[in-house]
Parts: sequence; C-alpha cells; structure tokens
Amino acid sequence: MTYQEFKEAVIGHAKEQGLADYELYYTESESTTVEIYKEEVKGYSTEGSMGICFRCILNDKAGYASTENLTEEEAQSLVLRAVENAGCIESEEKTFLHKAGDSYGVLPENKEEAPAGTELVEAALKLQKEMYQADPRVSDGTQSYVAYGKEKYALCNSNGLDLEDNVAYAQAQGFALVSQDGEMYDGSKDMRGSLKNFDLKDIAEKAVEDAVSTIGAGGVDSGKYTVVFGSRALATLLAAYSNIFSAEAVQKGMSLLKDKEGEKIASDIVTLVDDPMYKDSCVKRTFDGEGVAAYAKNVVEKGVLTTLLHNLKTAAKAGVRSTGNASKASYAATVGISPFTFYLQPVEGTKEDFFAETGEGIYITEVTGLHAGANPITGDFSLSSSGFMIEGGKKGRPVKSFTVSGNFFELLKKIEKVGADLEFLRGKWGAPSVLVRDMAIAGK
Repeated sequence: MTYQEFKEAVIGHAKEQGLADYELYYTESESTTVEIYKEEVKGYSTEGSMGICFRCILNDKAGYASTENLTEEEAQSLVLRAVENAGCIESEEKTFLHKAGDSYGVLPENKEEAPAGTELVEAALKLQKEMYQADPRVSDGTQSYVAYGKEKYALCNSNGLDLEDNVAYAQAQGFALVSQDGEMYDGSKDMRGSLKNFDLKDIAEKAVEDAVSTIGAGGVDSGKYTVVFGSRALATLLAAYSNIFSAEAVQKGMSLLKDKEGEKIASDIVTLVDDPMYKDSCVKRTFDGEGVAAYAKNVVEKGVLTTLLHNLKTAAKAGVRSTGNASKASYAATVGISPFTFYLQPVEGTKEDFFAETGEGIYITEVTGLHAGANPITGDFSLSSSGFMIEGGKKGRPVKSFTVSGNFFELLKKIEKVGADLEFLRGKWGAPSVLVRDMAIAGK
C-alpha cells in the first residue's frame, strides 16, 4: 500500500474503535552513497527506510504503536496495539494533539532531478583526483564521498491536520591524508546542497590545505590566553550545548536556564537564531514533530534569553505557546525537543581581523572529546584542542594536544567579537569566528 492508502485505512480503523483523538506520523528516506579509495570505487550503497507511528489518546492516556509494514492487516493491528498500550500507561502527564489553524511556510520548489548513480561516481572520482593533484604529499588513505538523499515527513491527526514536507540534497566530503618526514596529517572539507553547484576542486584543495596546515604542529605552554575560536570549533561547542535551551531540559532540572527568560545570559553581541527555513539549509521544514508550524526565532537576542524551545507538553507546563520545536529521533521515538538550523548570528570582520586585534594568543580550529569533556548540565568543558598560535597579529605555527577549559555559560558572556564567516557543522549548527579573552589552556 502507499502511504496515502495506509493512512486512510488507519483512520478508518481508528473511527471503528471510537477514537476521537489520534495522530499518524510518517517518515521516508532513500539515499545513494559512493566512496572512493585511491582511484577506485570502494563502496556503492543505496539505502531506503520508512515507518509510521500511530498515537492515540484514550481516557487521557497516550498509546503508541509503530510499523514499517504497510498492509491492510497492519493498519488494523497498529490501531489495536496503540489502544492496548494506552491502557497500560501509568503516567499522569497530559498528552496533546495540535489543532489546525497555524500558518505554515512554503518550501521552495525543487525542480532539480535526482542525480544518477553514474553522476555520483564521476563526482566522487573527480573529487579524489583533485585531492591527489592538490599536493604531492597527499597519500593513500585519502578518501572521498559523494551522496544524494531524499526525505519525506508527513503528519495527520484527528484535529484536521494533514501536512507533508519533502527535502532532498547532495553531499560531498573530502578526507585528505598527507605525509611528510614519516608523519601523517589529516584534514577534511564537506559541502551540502546541490551537486551541480559543488566546486569539487575547491573542496579538494581545502581538505588538503586543512591537512597540510597542521604539519609540524607542536605544543603550547599552559596559561591564560586570548583565544579566537574558529567557525568549526565554536559550532561544535554550540552543538554540544544546544540542549540547554530545551524547555524539557529546564523543567527536568538538567539546564541552568530555569527562570532566566528575559535575563541577560550572554554579551550584547550574541544573538542565537533557530531558523527551520534558513536560506542555505538543505533540510528546510514547515512543521515540527507534532504538526506545529515551524518558524524562525531569536532564542538569545543581543545577549538576552528571549525564549526556550518548546513542544506542546512543555509549553502547557510553562503556560506559553509551543515554539514549534517538537522533534522525533525516528518515526517510532517519543516526542522530544530540538532546534532546526541553530546558529550564532554573524556580525562583521574576519578571523584575520581578530588575529590582528589579539596580537598574541591562540586560534582554535578543532575541539574533540565532547562525550567525556563537556557537561551539558553545568556547562563546564575541558576539551582536547588543536589550532595555531597567534603571533604578531597573524596566524603562526600549528599547535596540537592542548586542552581548553571553561564554562559554556561564561563563554557566551565573554565573547567580545563575532565575525561574518558563518559556517555550519553537519548542516545544522552554525557559527562564525569569535574572540574571547582569558581562556584557560593546559599544554606542556
């Protein structure tokens, strides 16, 4: 059965059971990925998945059931399982289904045809070739990936909602490995969007440049430094700590932002934006995991916390409207909260401008070890880092294996400069370069 046919069958069986409140959530995805090693196709894979979650409310209890089998028999079974599960629920928390009436955005029309498998292979081979040509030190172990995927999200409920979003995008990644004096150095660059708009030579050169720039990296003395966080490093931190803005985390005592709305939590230059329709985003969305209209919002505006991110349940507890940030990790998952495209709003200047203003300091390009070194509740972090010394107002020698320590909440308050060089991590978390003083560095 198609999704539409299955949906109608489920609705019919829900009515037979006398259900007045129910919801059907559907996801579908398919992708093709090409991996190149040396000058040959190492991997070529196609994947597809889909699933449906049915949720009903019976006697104020919510029952869930999910399936990947779209048949008439399964449509009936899905409803019966959800009804049975609702009878087993002991939680007293109220469940909500969104009502019709929101104004939804319109996704830009995608007229581009999906690239054929041969196009993806050709692009990946070209990317690999360009990396080898970019520098004679590029070594075996260098790999390139090119992929194309499509995703569909649909939601309907007994309150009259019947929504659907379709997204599609390509991705190219270059992983360069270079060798010098018996040592190996790695670098990477990735891009998401339209395959026909990718500059494969530029991706290759930047991946190789990322690797070459770390050749000869040494240590750094411990102390307090003025630090310029590069876009990728700061975006990594933002991704690690984005959950502190979740109303669910606040209400569960897992974020220090309780009762902080309307208060100053960052420097005046800091504005954090969540935008599901961000112009350069590959995965634009018009509704969230509960069917609430998704919209752009300044979570922090000029240093002031203007809103937490809400779903229907947390909004009801707080006595506010949902911000349209309900999320489901998969079709079968329970409803949580997450941002869409979350980024620090760029201002002006480049990292080179910040180097000049810093004079002497450290430019951090990468932070790792977030699973063990970042506490999302307290905000404390102690992370293995790499980057470059800032010497005489310019980028100097590469450095590695040092630790940057601090607190994310304090970091937001200490940001003095925000650049214009906005970049995104995995297409979701974005940041420009920033300048921060008096950061603790543990080195040699």
